[in-house]
Amino acid sequence: MSDLSAPTTGAATTMGAHSQGLALRSLVIGLTAFLTVVDLFATQAILPALTRHYGVTPAAMGFAVNASTFGMATASLVVGFFSPHINRRFGILLSLALLAIPTSLLASAPNLTVFTALRVAQGLCMASAFALTLAYLGEQCSAMDAGGAFAAYITGNVASNLAGRLISAAVADGLGLAWNFYLFAALNLTGAVLVYFTIRRAQPMQAMMPAASPLAAAIAHWRNPRLRAAFGIGFCILFAFIGTFTFVNFVLVRPPLSLGMMDVGLVYFVFLPSVVTTLLAGRVASRLGTRPTIWGALAIAALGLPLMLMPHLSEVLTGMVLVGVGTFFAQAAATGFVGQAAADNRGIASGTYLACYFCGGLVGTAVLGRLFDAFGWHACVLGVGAALTAAAMLTFALRR
Repeated sequence: MSDLSAPTTGAATTMGAHSQGLALRSLVIGLTAFLTVVDLFATQAILPALTRHYGVTPAAMGFAVNASTFGMATASLVVGFFSPHINRRFGILLSLALLAIPTSLLASAPNLTVFTALRVAQGLCMASAFALTLAYLGEQCSAMDAGGAFAAYITGNVASNLAGRLISAAVADGLGLAWNFYLFAALNLTGAVLVYFTIRRAQPMQAMMPAASPLAAAIAHWRNPRLRAAFGIGFCILFAFIGTFTFVNFVLVRPPLSLGMMDVGLVYFVFLPSVVTTLLAGRVASRLGTRPTIWGALAIAALGLPLMLMPHLSEVLTGMVLVGVGTFFAQAAATGFVGQAAADNRGIASGTYLACYFCGGLVGTAVLGRLFDAFGWHACVLGVGAALTAAAMLTFALRR
């Protein structure tokens, strides 16, 4: 971003928490994140409508919608591997511009196979921009400011979950499914324009070439027990998040809740508290430490699970709020930890983390979708609880 692009060498203090452009810079970081991943989960708000449109089961439609996570896992790994050779500004700009193509084509996808392939293509473009931006932040921010920058980026991600779902539900309900995808294609192009005007003075990538090969760097990251644990935590976090916010949509439209499409969209105001709390993740992790921060966040998410099994809307909504706050807070803390724990080759570390994170989403969709179809919502929630427990166990390894 223009406020982030000053070189860090010899001027690290200008990137600190007291820099004059801190608020504007955080806003630009968050808005870039918003426009990068707004497509990712917005489609979940119209899952019941898409299920009817294509005449498939909830598990099949849920897998198709979340197939974007496969593309995101693949692109995160590839971009992370070749990160030292990719110009950050050009890569982010190109990824967001190309993202508009599969997004607009979803409006006329003739069957579930084509729909799934286009969602994978979306994921490839989204993750390329996402991984390059995280690498850019890790390289351009001082150690003091890194937590806040990553928290701002994850907050933009959180905001996209709220606004994207609201927009998707409103447009699909009022104008139909096709216009929903055309609008999001326009938002993708808006993101490309924002990047064009805000990332200007990034250091050339040739100056940041690592001494080790990308493969050697990736192996070194996997041998680091702290980074390996962080990769596993990322996997478990999106596993739990996907399981909750994909299949709860079908619970909301069925008796006894029986909500309409627009009502389901309004339900996602449950993400509003997460927009506020996630901004605090970097500060909390700096003060309390990464492990207590992640444990506390996972505990909050776990408290929401039994509430989502209740028959009353107020209790289900409260549970959704707690799961959202907890998983996003843990994600922000884990992302910041990876940026700090990787002494070098941060682009490869961030790409590996994101690949594991999005793989967790894909596996979560497949596993929990089967549980949901075969045994119902209670079994799905138990699976989410198991993922949160696994993440808590892995957190023991996150020692400084």
